[in-house]
Amino acid sequence: MAETAAYYDMFFDGIKGIVDKVSTTQADKLEAVAEKCADAISAERWVHTFGAGHSAIPGMEAFPRIGSFVGFHQLNELNLSFNAQVVGGMAQRQSSFLERVEGYAGIILANHRFSPQDVAILFSNSGINELIVDMALLLKEKGVTVVGLSSIEHSMSNQPRHSSGKRLSEVVDISIDTCCPEGDALVDVPGLDYRVAGSSTIVSCIIMNGIIAQTAAALQKRGYTPTIWPSHNVHTTPEEYALMEAQEEKVYEEYWERLSRS
Repeated sequence: MAETAAYYDMFFDGIKGIVDKVSTTQADKLEAVAEKCADAISAERWVHTFGAGHSAIPGMEAFPRIGSFVGFHQLNELNLSFNAQVVGGMAQRQSSFLERVEGYAGIILANHRFSPQDVAILFSNSGINELIVDMALLLKEKGVTVVGLSSIEHSMSNQPRHSSGKRLSEVVDISIDTCCPEGDALVDVPGLDYRVAGSSTIVSCIIMNGIIAQTAAALQKRGYTPTIWPSHNVHTTPEEYALMEAQEEKVYEEYWERLSRS
């Protein structure tokens, strides 16, 4: 048991080390992003999120999610974020292929409306594929403030695939380094050819929630109270549950109204 435990401790320690590095090296950028997000949300606009593969998960974490609030909007494509199928329909080969199709981002964005008051947070551990770089460039053309989360170590160790010759970190307005290692996985197990236990999804979700927390504080400082999605599993009395349900309905209504104005 002790030998087995050492490996999960190795992973836990690795994640904690990465998060500590993010908090010390990326603090100014995180605060700047939160201020931009507060600008957008208080102006009744959107903070859009996008990623492909497991990089879609931090955007899903932003909203809808207990503890978050109206103003975050997923640009989520099912054929890029549905990971249950390894082979067969909507499987990994198709998703990986689409991540490398230049021009596909324009088709996705054509289904949405944007404003220069908007912010977009884009997630990609490598930051080198055509789709994510295209997405950043096209959103910037629309005047959107674009934030990119990627592993700078991984990205700079590999050649970009986009025709511009640029990586995500090189085309966004604010680049946040996830501080994850090249290759993503953290743990070396003797006898295995590759490291195991990926880091980027967990770290990106932590960063996203940190941005949410900082944005809430920035909004409150401006006198703008965000409409927060409460937990529906902690209320013990009928009165408390009724208050939660009313707040949940307020979230739905405000989200719908904001979307209808977009």
